[in-house]
Amino acid sequence: MSSLVIAEHDNSSIKPSTLNTITAAAQCGGDVHVLVAGHNAGAAAAAAAQIAGVAKVIHVEGEGFAHGLAENVGAQVVAMASAYSHLLFPATAFGKNIAPRVAAKLDVAQVSDITKVDSPDTFERPIYAGNAIATVQSTDAIKVITVRTTGFDAAATTGGSASVDTPAAAGASADVHFLGSEIARNDRPELTAAKIIVSGGRALGSSEKFMEVMTPLADKLGAAMGASRAAVDAGYAPNDWQVGQTGKIVAPQLYVACGISGAIQHLAGMKDSKVIVAINKDAEAPIFSVADYGLEADLFVAVPDLVAAL
Repeated sequence: MSSLVIAEHDNSSIKPSTLNTITAAAQCGGDVHVLVAGHNAGAAAAAAAQIAGVAKVIHVEGEGFAHGLAENVGAQVVAMASAYSHLLFPATAFGKNIAPRVAAKLDVAQVSDITKVDSPDTFERPIYAGNAIATVQSTDAIKVITVRTTGFDAAATTGGSASVDTPAAAGASADVHFLGSEIARNDRPELTAAKIIVSGGRALGSSEKFMEVMTPLADKLGAAMGASRAAVDAGYAPNDWQVGQTGKIVAPQLYVACGISGAIQHLAGMKDSKVIVAINKDAEAPIFSVADYGLEADLFVAVPDLVAAL
C-alpha cells in the first residue's frame, strides 16, 4: 500500500520538514502521496507536485485548514486513512499536534520521532535523550508515525511530476475556531532550517553579554542564533532559541557552541550537526566529547578574536 505524508506548509510553499518526511515515507515502501490541506493553497500543492519521489498530491481546500488547526486537519487525515498503510508527519509542533489525534481516532499506536526505517513495520527512535536507540515494530494495519527530520535527508524540491487530485474536504469542526496568532519575526534563518547555528550557554552571564558576544559572530557567519536550556531559563535568550531535547532538534552544516557545557538534553538536540565547534574554558566539559573542533579558552576572549579573524 501507499504512504501518506501530511505536508507542513504556509499555503504558498512547503516547509523543509516535509521534505525529510517524504524521504522517510519512501523508505517505507510503496508510492508516496502528499496531503496539502489548506486554504488558497494551490501554490503549495504545485510545489509539492515537483518534489522528487512523490507520486500523487492530494490538495484539499477549505477555510478550516487555513491555519492548520489540528482538529480539522486530523479529521481530514482520518477520512482518508483506510487507503494507506503509513501516515507520516514531521516531528514538529505541527505534526505532534495532529498525529496523536489521528492515532487515537484510528485506535492504533503512534510510533514517535523515528530516525531510521529498518523495514515497513520496524523503525528506530532515540530514547533516554538519545543515549539509546529503541527498535520498534508496529503490527497495526495503519501506522501513524512522526519523523525526526534530522534523521533523514531532504527530498529534492525539483524533478518530480506528481498528479494533483482535489477531493472534497471533510467537514470542519464546529467546536474550534482560529482567533489569532502572535508570530515572532526574525531576520535570521529559522533555527531548524539554518545551515549555520551559533549557540550560547549560561557562561555568558547575562542577556546583555549574550547579545554583545554572540550577535557579531552570527552576523559574520550569516547564522541563526541558539541557546542552551540553562541560558533560556536564566532569561539570557528567548524560548524559541532553545536547542535540545526540550527545545528544537537541529542538524546544521556547522554548529558553534560557546560556553555550553554539553548537558545530555542539549547534546540530544544538536549532536547530528555535520561539524561541531565547541569553545569552553572547562577542559572536562561534555560538549568536547561530540565536538569535531574544540577550543579550551575563555569565550569572552576567543569569540571576539574569532569575529575579528573572519
